[in-house]
Amino acid sequence: MQLKSSFFLFLLLTANTSFSQNKIAENKFISIGGIEQWITINGSDTSNPVVLLIHGGPGSTMSHYKDDVYAEWMKEFTIVHWDQRGAGKTFGKNFPKEINEEFYANNLLSVADMTNDGIAVTEYLLKRLDKRKVILMGTSWGSILATQMAQKNPDLFHAYVGHAQFVNFSKNIINAYLEVYKLAEENEDKQVLLKLKDLGPPPYQIAKNYGQLLRVVKQFEKEHSTPAPSNWWKIAPEYENNKDSRDRYNGDDYSFLNLVGDQRIGVKSMVSNINLNNTAVVFRLPVFMIQGKHDILCSTELNKPYFEKIRAPRKEYYTVSNAAHGFNEAIIDKQYEIVKALSVQN
Repeated sequence: MQLKSSFFLFLLLTANTSFSQNKIAENKFISIGGIEQWITINGSDTSNPVVLLIHGGPGSTMSHYKDDVYAEWMKEFTIVHWDQRGAGKTFGKNFPKEINEEFYANNLLSVADMTNDGIAVTEYLLKRLDKRKVILMGTSWGSILATQMAQKNPDLFHAYVGHAQFVNFSKNIINAYLEVYKLAEENEDKQVLLKLKDLGPPPYQIAKNYGQLLRVVKQFEKEHSTPAPSNWWKIAPEYENNKDSRDRYNGDDYSFLNLVGDQRIGVKSMVSNINLNNTAVVFRLPVFMIQGKHDILCSTELNKPYFEKIRAPRKEYYTVSNAAHGFNEAIIDKQYEIVKALSVQN
């Protein structure tokens, strides 16, 4: 009887060891594009499909949060976060503590460089995790970068899943201004109207004005969308320190400056010439887009007509009624529904 009990205990321990061996939890720098860039790879079983998340912002990293947003996914998928060039820990590793206007003017970001970075990150993941392809997901600014990646090397990806899809940044930002102006008039919000009149319609010569407009946009979006659970945005303990906080803050400013541009200090917007209607209509992989109904910045008025133009092996467009530009549970649930239904083979 004792021998039989020992045998079953051995089987149990062996099974647990096997599972543990397949689990992955890696947080590290890898050499990409001539610099060290930060990635995190987490999942319960490395045989699961890989999801590469392209964060928005462009400085709004996701790696520093606790795993609450995609925690449940890790049972079925390996989740990868990447701090893009100029953001988060990647920014902190490669750029000085003191940032000034001279630094900004002499260290410009480009969509082309970041696209190449994204391709290199993907190729690293394929080799590291022994996969043929990964699932590519991008949100907001990340939808521009992910679209460029999918266009440049579609064979690396099972599918592209976009959320809050940008099409043409210049038109997106003008449309957002006109929309919030109309809403402010309807609500007789004199304070916001005064702010918008003072700003005037974009484009702007200084980045600060874009930031002020986007704060108004977020204010109106919040009124019609269900917020995400507060625990989603709790910083993981290993990132809760002065250095990482400073690097996230500085990287966010640096990346946003390169996104919108600032003529005063000689920084041109890296997306001013991006128009996906002209450059990204044909996809050689399935395309899925998720749109918050109340998204003002990336309005359905702009990205739905773009989506209709797309030619792809398969495409689907989903509107989420209780969402705006950012993440909430309904958006994450729709992402999960899509990637689960892909049933990809590794």
